[in-house]
Amino acid sequence: MKVPTELPLRILTHNIRYATSSPFKGERPWADRVHPLLSELQYNTRHQEAFICLQEVLHNQLEDILAGLNSKHHTSNAWDYIGVGRDDGRKAGEYSPIFYQPAIWQLRHWETVWLSETPSVPSKSWDAASTRIVTVGVFTHRASRQTILAMNTHLDDQGSRSRFEAANIILGKVDEYRTGAAFGKMIVGVFLAGDFNSQEDQEAYTVLTAPESPLADAARLVSPTEHYGNYTTWTGFGYEGQDPSRIDYILLESTADKVLSHGRQPWKVQGYAVLANRFDDGIFSSDHRAVVIDVMLCD
Repeated sequence: MKVPTELPLRILTHNIRYATSSPFKGERPWADRVHPLLSELQYNTRHQEAFICLQEVLHNQLEDILAGLNSKHHTSNAWDYIGVGRDDGRKAGEYSPIFYQPAIWQLRHWETVWLSETPSVPSKSWDAASTRIVTVGVFTHRASRQTILAMNTHLDDQGSRSRFEAANIILGKVDEYRTGAAFGKMIVGVFLAGDFNSQEDQEAYTVLTAPESPLADAARLVSPTEHYGNYTTWTGFGYEGQDPSRIDYILLESTADKVLSHGRQPWKVQGYAVLANRFDDGIFSSDHRAVVIDVMLCD
């Protein structure tokens, strides 16, 4: 008889703000922001089996982050990533990468899906102002042999229909992997992280967390009295004239009030936090705050 196993895991998502050559008022150049961001990532994944999901990452930022994560380890490949630039499917434009530790997680398959009417090629559709993607990876934990489907996205900031359609494409991908011959019987749990550019009463969030969706907001699976840090995840740099809002999320497959087709409840959420993005030095590391969850993956 197989004994159920529980695997502790940390998931962090952060829109790091792309390295613009024309900073907003209150925004510092990437050269000033990279070190606070690296300290955040290193501190929150030290001695943790973790995934890091980032958005708005240009190629030079990707290289800086990967080098910084690996600089604290004895081997130069302690961390790796999956993902491509959204503009050409290679290095151009923003990435939505998923960073992982190859010694801990075996990468079985990954792909980039464009959130458009032509999802296999770089493209945008509907009312999207920018090309948008979701990065998808299948990972097997080397020690426990548990397999997860990890997804990371950044939805459009202008197009309401684009966000609605993108949310449905993402749900279609979850179903495709869950029911597919290649990985369907292997996958224990699914998570989706990212900047949805959607508040809780708006299209992307409501589609992705609807009663018929297999996904649920991790923040809702922990009592509000046990949340740590802030509530809002987008702050701006202080001069945008817009109210801070909650638009960055980590969604997990399954909740207590949803019955999944495969009959399992794979995640137990142990902690939820929204981290600060500015400290005593006054430097905003990004115009977004990081969201972090601690979970147990249950087989």
